Amino acid sequence: MLRDAAAADDVVQETFIRAQANVEGLREPAKVLGWLLRIAHNLCIDVLRARQAARIDAEADPELAPAARVEASVQSDLERAEMSACVRDQVERLPETDRWAILLYDIAGLSHAEIAGVLDIEAGAVKVRLHHARAKLRAMLEDACAFEHDERNVLVCEPKRPER
Repeated sequence: MLRDAAAADDVVQETFIRAQANVEGLREPAKVLGWLLRIAHNLCIDVLRARQAARIDAEADPELAPAARVEASVQSDLERAEMSACVRDQVERLPETDRWAILLYDIAGLSHAEIAGVLDIEAGAVKVRLHHARAKLRAMLEDACAFEHDERNVLVCEPKRPER
């Protein structure tokens, strides 16, 4: 979500600090993962809002603009390690709401109810969002990627080469 490993590390640390400070407020211990992800999600939103404010300030002060562009271009290697580059690139192109649905369900393994808690939406809306996100991703992959099996018989994809 942040596309910046250092900022993500800071959010993880702050998430656990806040969780430690507020653990007494956890009503359902079985839902601790969703609770932690909700804290992290809210902190990410705060970071993104701060970046937006900094970006506006950078536009007002041209000397700060290059630093803001460099920060925005940093990608999180940990976030990408789970998928091949082709799929990862397409997931990154999805709108944020679709990207979160796929990452939380397919990568993090959260249930629909847990995702609903993290995203603050109804569980039925999670199912719809996930369905639409997968349809968008499938169409994007079909347009941009060529699929094949590698030497280990693992399905991989590579970006399609432009036709001449």
